[in-house]
Amino acid sequence: MAFDRRDFSASELAEQLAAERRGRPFLLYRDVEKAQCLLELEGDRISVGREPGNDVHLGWDPEASRVHALLERVGGRWTVTDDQLSRNGTFVNGTRIRGRRRLSDHDVIRFGSTSVYFRDPADSSGETAPAASREPGAEVTPAQHRVLLALCRPLLDPRGEAATPQSNGEIAADLTISVEAVRSHMKQLFRLFEVPDLPQNRKRAELARRAVASGVVSPRDLAP
Repeated sequence: MAFDRRDFSASELAEQLAAERRGRPFLLYRDVEKAQCLLELEGDRISVGREPGNDVHLGWDPEASRVHALLERVGGRWTVTDDQLSRNGTFVNGTRIRGRRRLSDHDVIRFGSTSVYFRDPADSSGETAPAASREPGAEVTPAQHRVLLALCRPLLDPRGEAATPQSNGEIAADLTISVEAVRSHMKQLFRLFEVPDLPQNRKRAELARRAVASGVVSPRDLAP
């Protein structure tokens, strides 16, 4: 299973971005009801399995073993270990592991039929985003980017308390420009990001979601 930000809602992206800003490693997966689960890794040992006592409880997954695998911090780096603990094995990026495997940012781990995305924001600090992920931003002007950033600012709030894009009036006040100028920029941005015809509040939320998912707007844009 590949994890693509385009598959997440604005509120889910906001939760992920808040976790990225905190800078600690975390796991990302969906439960039986397809709800997003985000677990920040603390301590030195995380258990994964079908039994309720596991830190990552996969009770809905019949292919997961009662105690399926362990995530352990070794030398400051997180690893995954499956020393024949599971019946169906543990896979990292599609390859079955034998014993211990060190994890890297963006690794996808599969326990049973459940895919878990490993993130370590500190490990990706020098990472260059793939060119394809930034295609929507190729035609965005500096003025339009400022409007996008103002629109998405609530999604990038490190406190994770808000996930509603700003209104045209709020953007205008934030940037000290006219509401009419904001409307003009928004019209062009809807076109550039190919936002479908939706009710206005949903259309703005979809634009914000696409801007964040594509990487055109990121938490780094808020850095002083």
